[in-house]
Amino acid sequence: MKKLTAKSLVKKSLQSHLKGKSGYLSDHWIELGCHQGIIQTASTLWDSQIQPVSLDLRLGEKAYRVQSSFLPENETVAAKLKDLQLYEVDLRDGGILEKGAIYLIPLLEELDLPSSVYGVTNPKSSTGRLDMFTRVIIDHGHRFDEITPGYKGKLYLEVISRSFPVKVKEGITLNQLRLFQGDPGIPDPKLKSLIRKKPILYDIKGPPVKTEKVKIDGGLFISVDLAGQGKNPVVAYKAKTNSSVIDLSKKNYYKPEDFWEPVHLTGRKSRLILEPESFYIMMSKEKICIWPDLVGEMIAYEPNSGELRTHYAGFFDPGFGWQGTSSIKGQGTRAVMEVRPHDVPFMIEDGQTFCRLKFERIIDKPTRVYGKKIDSHYHSQGLTLSKYFKN
Repeated sequence: MKKLTAKSLVKKSLQSHLKGKSGYLSDHWIELGCHQGIIQTASTLWDSQIQPVSLDLRLGEKAYRVQSSFLPENETVAAKLKDLQLYEVDLRDGGILEKGAIYLIPLLEELDLPSSVYGVTNPKSSTGRLDMFTRVIIDHGHRFDEITPGYKGKLYLEVISRSFPVKVKEGITLNQLRLFQGDPGIPDPKLKSLIRKKPILYDIKGPPVKTEKVKIDGGLFISVDLAGQGKNPVVAYKAKTNSSVIDLSKKNYYKPEDFWEPVHLTGRKSRLILEPESFYIMMSKEKICIWPDLVGEMIAYEPNSGELRTHYAGFFDPGFGWQGTSSIKGQGTRAVMEVRPHDVPFMIEDGQTFCRLKFERIIDKPTRVYGKKIDSHYHSQGLTLSKYFKN
């Protein structure tokens, strides 16, 4: 792996560059922040940790099995941990996180944020597709995955592997950090104007979805594909309840059939009844193109639309589904969604509205975009399982 160096950095402070601007920091400003001490670590940072608008965060050397999840509010995480810790798991040579158990893992990276810069974290795509529920907490924090401006201190990752026992090791990455200033949100009228010039949703056959047919309300709405292609297609994968340990240091290694049950539709109607507390991998009906000057985030299904949770890892980097040209033709890749129904069986049908994709600004375009050049795993995907399974 390539170590992080300062060779290509613009010689001006991060703070002066951000003055008066709103949006997410792109890769070169994250890199500058690492060199200026805004992001700190006793272990060498690697160039591969820096993504188009995020930084991959690495697990530390120990995991703590805890009695329950918590937020520290008026205390440090370490103080709360003393009351809730059950035992330690050494991760230096790899340790097992049991299915359904709650662990707290100090991360190798720490922060010393400027007073105007916020942080937000989310699971990586490969983490969400394993049904691993992860979220960051900070000292005196009262919300998960949110880091207050000016925060100085450690980061801790709460991890619950809900379907499979997993083996993790110090230094692997399960989640990522984004930094932003001001209000990066794009209001609906502006979004509607943007998609007229650069369509974001594409029909599976190729052409952009017409603007007047796009549902916009706090973002774009996306539907689920239960039609599939060909005879007797697989429209989803359902996690098996009993399986062996998945070692997260091994990519393209495990046989899917040992861990997943393919779901085929039966009957003439393209509908499926999801079982309560089961975990499914499904696919969007539309293809999605995140142009290099945007970031997208899949928002979980709202409770008033049904007892369903979609997308644990909902962040879409600049360049997702973009084919590297300015043409509006031939763009897009379908989104894979992680789905878990709660409480009662829930019926879904082909083309049913399933998720909302909101969009936000970047302060300036990243020097790298999601895709093959930075070894992105899901740039051109179908119904794709996590990178640990054989294709």
